[in-house]
Amino acid sequence: MELLGQRTLDLPPPQAVRDCPRLSLVLPCFNEEEVLPETARQLSALVQRLLAEGSIAPGSAICFVDDGSSDRTWVRISQLAEDYPALCGIKLSANRGHQNALLCGLLTAPGDVLVSLDADLQDDLRAIPAMLKAYREGSDIVFGVRSSRVKDSFFKRATAQGYYRLLAALGVRIVYNHADYRLMSRRALEALREYGETHLFLRGLVLQLGFRTATVPYERAARFAGTSKYPLAKMLALAWQGVTSFSAYPLRLITGAGAIVSAGSIGLAAWALAIRLFTDQALPGWASVVIPMYFLGGIQLLGLGVIGEYLAKVYEASKQRPRFHVEKLCGRTFERGGER
Repeated sequence: MELLGQRTLDLPPPQAVRDCPRLSLVLPCFNEEEVLPETARQLSALVQRLLAEGSIAPGSAICFVDDGSSDRTWVRISQLAEDYPALCGIKLSANRGHQNALLCGLLTAPGDVLVSLDADLQDDLRAIPAMLKAYREGSDIVFGVRSSRVKDSFFKRATAQGYYRLLAALGVRIVYNHADYRLMSRRALEALREYGETHLFLRGLVLQLGFRTATVPYERAARFAGTSKYPLAKMLALAWQGVTSFSAYPLRLITGAGAIVSAGSIGLAAWALAIRLFTDQALPGWASVVIPMYFLGGIQLLGLGVIGEYLAKVYEASKQRPRFHVEKLCGRTFERGGER
């Protein structure tokens, strides 16, 4: 629908769809060939159980998104699609990063509701029926929230919790202890389609949609097989993405730092002048000249770096390049058209 040139949000789905929706599970994959057979087995069993209970409708699917893997991930997905009727695959033409691969799956897979989760079986599948229950009760977005972090190392736990607190302090709306395990209704996904961010941080972006939300606690398990594809460097990059994509606070910090440094410089100048006029302790080449020079230079370089990061985002967004390209599709879901 359109009204006065503006696209209006779709109406809520009828209660029949709420009660028995078509479900798609979306799993981004990067070099996950070791864990895929077990993941496919467990997810297929879950879908069959939910179908038998009448919780979901026929046509529900399991959609793996291969994010330009360098191993045999796509070969394994194609083989599994032949073994499991509900399983389908999307292959990106190149590695575009976890968030872009996830978005591709969400915008491509069919279904009335879609649940995004990791392929490594760390997300507790028992939370999905609870998510569907919250959807039937009227929520369009349901967040999977970790109930505890006792299994994390001290470093992982401290940095993760510190990051959530930092985002809150910077004014970024985010669900505490939520990653990318969530349910989204079709109308929420269509609203998400309207956002053209180049630098994606979905866990922050989804909250901008404004639909009714709910949370479901779950216990995160250990990885079933393979190794983590999110080393410290990628985690820090995603953290910085979240800060710079949803908060201008770092720019305001530069202004505040500039004001403080300026006030300090004026105070230091007054102190140096007093020593020169009222004492005989002033020396040529005084260290107080060198130290403020380096200090101010460091503040200026830091400020330029932060400003440059925001300008780089504007520059990349202005080019309006596609966020991903789909190279191949496989599975019976897409063979029959993947109607939504």
